[in-house]
Amino acid sequence: MSDVAIGGMGLGVILVLLALRVPIAIALTGVSLVGIWALLGERPALGTLRTIPYQFVAHWSLSAIPMFLLMGAVAYHAGIVSALYSAARLWLCKLPGGLAIASNFACAGFAAASGSSVATSSAMGRIAVPEMLRYRYDPGLSTGVVAAAGTLGSLIPPSILMILYGTFAEASIGRLMIAGIIPGILTAAIYAVMIWIRCVSNPKLAPPVDISPTWGERFRSLAEVWPMPLLILGVIGGLYGGYVTATEAGALGAFLALVIAALYRRLTWTVFTDAIRDTINGTAVIFFVSIGAVLLSRFIALSGLPGFIVDLFDAGGLQGYAVVLFCGLVFLFLGMFLDPIGLMLIALPVMLPIIDQSGFDLIWFGILTIKFVEIGLITPPVGLSVYTIKSVVGDQVALTAIFRGIGWFLVCELLVVVLIVVFPDIALFLPGLMR
Repeated sequence: MSDVAIGGMGLGVILVLLALRVPIAIALTGVSLVGIWALLGERPALGTLRTIPYQFVAHWSLSAIPMFLLMGAVAYHAGIVSALYSAARLWLCKLPGGLAIASNFACAGFAAASGSSVATSSAMGRIAVPEMLRYRYDPGLSTGVVAAAGTLGSLIPPSILMILYGTFAEASIGRLMIAGIIPGILTAAIYAVMIWIRCVSNPKLAPPVDISPTWGERFRSLAEVWPMPLLILGVIGGLYGGYVTATEAGALGAFLALVIAALYRRLTWTVFTDAIRDTINGTAVIFFVSIGAVLLSRFIALSGLPGFIVDLFDAGGLQGYAVVLFCGLVFLFLGMFLDPIGLMLIALPVMLPIIDQSGFDLIWFGILTIKFVEIGLITPPVGLSVYTIKSVVGDQVALTAIFRGIGWFLVCELLVVVLIVVFPDIALFLPGLMR
């Protein structure tokens, strides 16, 4: 059997194991080690197992992951997120679908402090969905908006997925994060317009609420929200101005979150320990999966599969945006079954050589990759963000209703993808201005 055939068989075995619900870290690590053993023998395989995990975990840029997770965990447990939603609700409640629009923008705001789509969906789901259901909002709209807008945690900086992509693609993580700002804001804005149009066309989706805040109440609510802009400006401003690296920005964000919580007198021992526990759990999961993905990258490279696929593309005349379309279809298909980190880290070892060979900007493709992963988070049958919301609402809303509520948001996501492909400067304008 040829090396390329061994590489292709390894990918097939991984997909079968994942379909059988084998934990993704175990599937990636096990198949990769067996594959390297088949290609090079026992000693190289065991040597890879001894060296690769340490080399990966010791990578300096990855220390930003626990820092950004800690920043988001402190912001959530200290109540900063609930204040953000309360302010958005008071300012937007009189619009058609105002609570849903408020939830959408609150998700976008928290995404700028969490770095994780699942964390954003979970936190906002606990706060926003019960409020919308209490005012008789359509269950599909109430849950769908939080499930979809929660995915902005992967796009709006800081983003854990961007750190992983930058590490694997050897692209600037700082530029990647800045590149996500305009696409993230654009996505949230298109969501808001779509919600408004739907609720104007069908008022039954979002009955008027009996909230009549005074202007004084609205402005007082902003006084409770100042920590979030401070976090955002501290992290994004530091990155954009070149004052901090992506790794240093994570430490700065975590430090600011702790200081703000202390100033609010909310940094209790319970808040601190809960935030540390969430950070440790999240970091462990990400690193175990990532180590498996690094081993997979080594196995795939040794097999020669990426070069074989590039040659197939050249022989078939598949060039330019046809390559991007193919990669997008693969992401969308696998996204129906895999979690976002696993999806990205399985696909990138094969796709990055193809994209690089085709001459596309890796920063631009990184933003497209995150968008494809976002779509995978809300597509059936395994939309992780949807299941996160389901775990929050319990029996109040059926799973089928949540997936029905996602439909219009999927249309919006595809529209944003088309805009980024047609107008690359949506992603590349801000990174081009960085020092």
